[in-house]
Amino acid sequence: MSEIKSVVRAGLLKSLVSLLIKVATAGLTYLMFVALSRAMGEVAYGQFAFGFALATMLAIGAAMGQQTAILRYWPEEQVANAPQKALNALKSGWALVLLASAGLSAVLALVALLLGLIGSDPGAFLHLFGAALLILPMAAAEYGSSVLRAQGSVWSALLPRDILWRILVPGIVWWLYLQGADLSGFAALALSAVLLTFALALQFFVGKRQGYANGIGFGGLGSYWSERGKASRWFLVGTVVDSAALNVDVVLVGLMVAAESAGVYFNAFRTAGLMTLFMFAITLVIAPMVSRHYHAKEMRRAQAVTSFCAWAGFIFSVGIFIAFMFYGDLILSLFGASYAQGHIILIILSVGLLADAATGPTRIVMMMTGHERDYVRIFGTIMGIGFILQLVAIPLFGLLGAAIVNAGSRIIAQTAIAWWTRKNVGIDTSLFGVMGLLDRSRAGA
Repeated sequence: MSEIKSVVRAGLLKSLVSLLIKVATAGLTYLMFVALSRAMGEVAYGQFAFGFALATMLAIGAAMGQQTAILRYWPEEQVANAPQKALNALKSGWALVLLASAGLSAVLALVALLLGLIGSDPGAFLHLFGAALLILPMAAAEYGSSVLRAQGSVWSALLPRDILWRILVPGIVWWLYLQGADLSGFAALALSAVLLTFALALQFFVGKRQGYANGIGFGGLGSYWSERGKASRWFLVGTVVDSAALNVDVVLVGLMVAAESAGVYFNAFRTAGLMTLFMFAITLVIAPMVSRHYHAKEMRRAQAVTSFCAWAGFIFSVGIFIAFMFYGDLILSLFGASYAQGHIILIILSVGLLADAATGPTRIVMMMTGHERDYVRIFGTIMGIGFILQLVAIPLFGLLGAAIVNAGSRIIAQTAIAWWTRKNVGIDTSLFGVMGLLDRSRAGA
């Protein structure tokens, strides 16, 4: 029992630091989107929301699954006493991220150009160019944060993107608004890209000064990909599925309803995401811990970390859900009076995320224990069916249909992968995992 307490204590201390940053991030994220919403018209803000969601999905694809791979391979190679292989994985990951980001940005820019030439109003697609500019810094931010987290960093990994960037964007946007500037969707996206690039440059410099390994290398890319390419492809598919589950609704609403509706749904979904704040903060810490304990055959410790994550995240989520029930419309009205109409959408989406919290950090456990293919197969299939249903529900029922399908798909998918993980990995990621942990401790297992 003492070893379990020490593991939980170590995870708790780092998780509290991570939570502190993520709470600040949530507030600053709200400030960022509120500032943009207030400073832009509904159409321009809708274009920004569409472009931001699209860039987020493409950036996850551009990360090539390496943001998950390094969290697993760095501690795994360190446990195996192979520091050079760990370093090569880190550098090769950077090479893959940069190459894929450049390619996807070029493709999206070309699509925007062709749509502009074909359409009667070329300016209507400028926000797609803004999204193209945002792909590389977003992908780099995701991987750069994982590189530092894999080495045990919290502050250096999270502060630049989660705090600095989110202070700079609303600050400059509001200053431009006071100067009378009329911010378009393209301008808001391009400004976000430039400021995120600045934050990442600062992160790279500070991380090197603190002694964390970092750097880009193409020399060992071939050997790394031949050994880890198959798993990386599954990491990629898994993270793309995750990103699509969080962003594709906004894109579909923007395409099938209207830009203004995309803004309403975007704000509701971002607000609902506050429920998973603590769970996300903890998983940032426990991912390398799960990998290290699992590959060292320390199953009790792996279960202890996972159970702590599940309960802490769920309790936090319930509190936020209650606040949404009573004050959700007031919270949404911060974006503007018209956005309060998204209250029912917020509640429906929150129900799905509450089930997500109750099943615990299943995704990260599956990814860290070598079951990424099974994660994609189960979660991806269910969410893929949900995507097909969205194509029918959105034209018929609008935002309400999108929210119901999203919540229903998430509940079914999370339940399925939690059950599979308990049965096949030996770790119960749900709230019930703590019971098995206590039974093992009493039995001295």
